[in-house]
Amino acid sequence: MKVVKKSILSLSMLLLSASFVLSGCSEGNSKDSALGSDKPVATKNSGSESTPATQLKPYKLKLVYPGSTQADQVKVQEAMNKILQPKINATIELMPIDWGQWDNKANLMIASREKFDIMFTAQWNGHAVNVSKGAFLPMNDDGLDKYGNLLKKHGQGIIDSLSPTFLEGAKINGKNYAVPTNKELAAQGGVIYRTDIAKELNLDMTKVKTIKDLEPILTSVKEKRPDITPLFLRNGDNFNAHYFAQTDALGDASIPGVILKDQDGTKVVLTSDLDRYNETLKITRDFMKKGYINKDAATTSLGTGEALKAGNVFMVVVSLKPGKDAEMANGISLQGKLKQIEMTPKTVSTGETSGSMLGISTTSEDPERAMIFINLLHTDKALNNLLNFGIDGVHYEKVSDNIIKATDASKNYNPGSSWMFGNQFLNYIWDTEDPQKWDKFKEFNKDAKKSPALGFTFNAEPVKTEVAALVNVGKEFDPPLDTGSVDPEKILPKYRDKLKAAGLEKILAEKQKQLDAFLASKK
Repeated sequence: MKVVKKSILSLSMLLLSASFVLSGCSEGNSKDSALGSDKPVATKNSGSESTPATQLKPYKLKLVYPGSTQADQVKVQEAMNKILQPKINATIELMPIDWGQWDNKANLMIASREKFDIMFTAQWNGHAVNVSKGAFLPMNDDGLDKYGNLLKKHGQGIIDSLSPTFLEGAKINGKNYAVPTNKELAAQGGVIYRTDIAKELNLDMTKVKTIKDLEPILTSVKEKRPDITPLFLRNGDNFNAHYFAQTDALGDASIPGVILKDQDGTKVVLTSDLDRYNETLKITRDFMKKGYINKDAATTSLGTGEALKAGNVFMVVVSLKPGKDAEMANGISLQGKLKQIEMTPKTVSTGETSGSMLGISTTSEDPERAMIFINLLHTDKALNNLLNFGIDGVHYEKVSDNIIKATDASKNYNPGSSWMFGNQFLNYIWDTEDPQKWDKFKEFNKDAKKSPALGFTFNAEPVKTEVAALVNVGKEFDPPLDTGSVDPEKILPKYRDKLKAAGLEKILAEKQKQLDAFLASKK
C-alpha cells in the first residue's frame, strides 16, 4: 500500500478540520459556510486549531458500488464536488458496476490491487472473505500503520448517529473493516408483485402466506398471461436466500455453516442439513419444471428491480422492510403498481448489522480522506441526498422539507441505492411513499426475534485456505440449486462431496469453536 509522504501529524491536523459536519453546517448552502470560501472549517473531533480546507492537497475519491450507470451521473458528480472541494478539497468519481457483473469485477479489482478508495461490502457478499484477503483497512485500530484509529479520528458523526449495535455486530475479531449503513435493523423475507396484473387477472393475493400458497397464483399468471414470467428468481434472491430461509451465517453468507436465527439452537450445521432448505429446493424445482420461473435464473445478471422494470415479470423475491414496495416502485417508475407480502418472521442477526457497508480499500492513497467522506454521508444531508436522488429542481422537486416528487428528468438519475450509503434517515421521502416511513423503520426493529448468535462474527483467518476453496464450490452449486435449475436429488450429493473434499469439516468445527467461546463469554 502506498503511504502518504507528508508527516501524518501534519496531515491529520489538516484533515481533522474537515469534520465540520458536527458544527451544524451540514447543508453547506449558506454564504456563511465554508462552501466557496477560504474560511476555516470548524471541527469537534479534536482540540486542534481550525485549518482551511484549501490547504489540503487536492484528492480524487473513487467510490465503487453495485448499480447501473446513470445518464446524469457526471452532473451529479459535479454537484457533489461543489460541496466536497470547499469542505475537504476532494472530488468524487462514482464507479457503479452492474449487479450482474458485480461479484466478478469487484473481486478482480481486489485481487489485482487496483487503486480505489471506498467499496460497498456486506456479510452476504463475501465481506469476511475479502477481509481475510486484506481488501479493507481496519477502521478502529489504534495501531493502524501511520493512520491510527480512523473511526475515532474522522468518524465522530458516525459514532454519534449510528446505533452501537451496528458497529459491534459488524466487527471481525474486534475490528470494524467497514461502516454499516444506518437503516432498518431487522430482516423479513417475502415477495413483491405487480398489483395491476393481479387486478387484471382477479387474483386473491390475501391467501398467500407460504411458498406453497403461491402455486395457484403462478399457475393463473402463466395460463392467462403467457407473455409474462410469473416468478423471477436469481442468485441471491430466491426462497433459500438468508433473509427468507432465516439462516444466520455467523458473519459471511458465502462461508458454509449456519444456525437458524428464528430458533434457539446454536449447533452450526451445513445449510443442506436443514429440513426447510431441502423442502424449499423441491418446491422451487417443481416451480421451474412447471414454467413459473425464468429459465436463466441461475445465470441472469438482472437485478430484481430491473426485472420488474422490464415489464414482463409478475413477482420477485426480496428482503422486506416497511415501504419496500413503494421504495422499489419509485426506483423503477412503477409508482402505485407494486405491493409486498411478508412471508417470514422479523429477525435480527449480526448479518443484518453488516448487510450494507462501505469499506476503505487497502489500496487507497488517502484513507483519512476516505473516512471523512464516509462520515459526511452519515451527517451531511445535502451530500447524502445528492448521491441518492440527484439535483434538487432537476431530478426531483421538493414538496416540503423532507418530501420530494418526481420530475421529467428523474429517470436520468435514479440509482435506487439509498440503502447502501451513509445514514438512510437523512434521505428524502418520495411523495408516493408513507410520510411516516422512518418512524415505521424504528418500530419494525422493536419486536424482531434475535438470533442466539447476535453480536458474533466468524473470523475466517484460521481457515482462510479452506474458505477460499469452499466459496468457489458454493459459486458453482448454489445458483442452480437455489433457483430450481437442476434436480436437487442428483446434484446435492455431488455438492456435499465437493464441500467435504475442500475442507468443510474443518470450517464447521472452527465456526462452532468460536461461537461456543462467544456464547460462554456472555454468561
